[in-house]
Amino acid sequence: MGYYDQDYQNRSNKQKGNKGGYFLASLVGVILGAILVIVAIPKLAEYNVLPYAVEPNNQLQEEAANNGNENIPTQNVSVNVVTDVTKAVDKAGDAVVSITNIQAAGFWSRDDGKDGVPAGTGSGVIYKKQGKYAFIVTNHHVVEGAQQLEVSLADGTKIPAKLVGSDIWTDLAVLQVDSKDIKTVAEFGDSGALKIGEPVIAIGNPLGTFEGSVTQGIISGLERTVPVDIDQNGTADWQAEVLQTDAAINPGNSGGALINISGQVIGINSMKIAESAVEGIGLSIPINYARPIIEDLEKFGEVRRPYMGIQLASVSEIPGYYQQEALKLPRDVKSGVAITSVEPNSPAAQAGLKEMDVIVEMDGEAIADVIQLRKHLYNQKKVGDQMKVKFYRAGKLQEATIKLSGETF
Repeated sequence: MGYYDQDYQNRSNKQKGNKGGYFLASLVGVILGAILVIVAIPKLAEYNVLPYAVEPNNQLQEEAANNGNENIPTQNVSVNVVTDVTKAVDKAGDAVVSITNIQAAGFWSRDDGKDGVPAGTGSGVIYKKQGKYAFIVTNHHVVEGAQQLEVSLADGTKIPAKLVGSDIWTDLAVLQVDSKDIKTVAEFGDSGALKIGEPVIAIGNPLGTFEGSVTQGIISGLERTVPVDIDQNGTADWQAEVLQTDAAINPGNSGGALINISGQVIGINSMKIAESAVEGIGLSIPINYARPIIEDLEKFGEVRRPYMGIQLASVSEIPGYYQQEALKLPRDVKSGVAITSVEPNSPAAQAGLKEMDVIVEMDGEAIADVIQLRKHLYNQKKVGDQMKVKFYRAGKLQEATIKLSGETF
């Protein structure tokens, strides 16, 4: 036998002789491992760190066994999500209604706003319930020209509405409905306490089909002014005071509510700048500004503003030649308001004002144009107040005192 064969045989004999030793060592290892597991599991349970703590689902196991290879059904978990936003919407949402403007009587008709079909839709906010009536604030342009008005409540109930009063200057209107179906009334907040960046929520009826739609955003700007052309002659007649928000406000949202995170109405949505280059600019009438307008409309059917009884034109819109030749203004006077006509027996006529006079100051405040004159008159004066006016006549500065009446012009 050679060297190789002898070495192989010796090693083989050694392995055969040690089989019992290996078996005994393995057995001892298994026993020690079992002891460690028995000791460790109660400790892990005591510290709540067991790696798997899943309760067996016998029903799923049975279904899996019965169905063979079919998918095991999943368990649905119902989660009750409550946030500040959902709380605010729950509080105010049902007070926001849809308003349909019907401009002629009839039933079967073309879809063009004639013969009884809706000429337009918008939104409104129920703000008061008193006795058998409830009151809704909306926009003037939502109800303008309506022969009939219909309100759709949050639950789908449709009820007729009566126009109490409307104001073209502030784009606000008040409607009256039967209160028997009204369950939720909105709470007015304080728009004067708003801060830029504060979260707000818009609720309304966009596109006339998505009633009760909710969009969220922030206050993007305070005390914004937007020029408004009331008579559609291409010249601004008024500057609307509005809040700016990036909450989505689309056609049909007009008249709806802008609410704060507490669910209080802090604005009445009025318009949106709809230009291809503009995105996310929604505008809302501050509720503090709207309150006195709403109160006047509810009580009187109109807004009782001071009345002068004159027709006006801004000096800046009059050619320079006529400023010098017709109005006889000094060359350094480039602004003011020219009187184009005076109504007989009006407050202005009684104070001695005449056509071609140019008003440059009211109560010590410089007046640059028609919009500024109206803002001073409407925002700072009341019916029955006296107002000092400085004006140029034939190049000379004069002064008069007007006692304001309560008619509108």
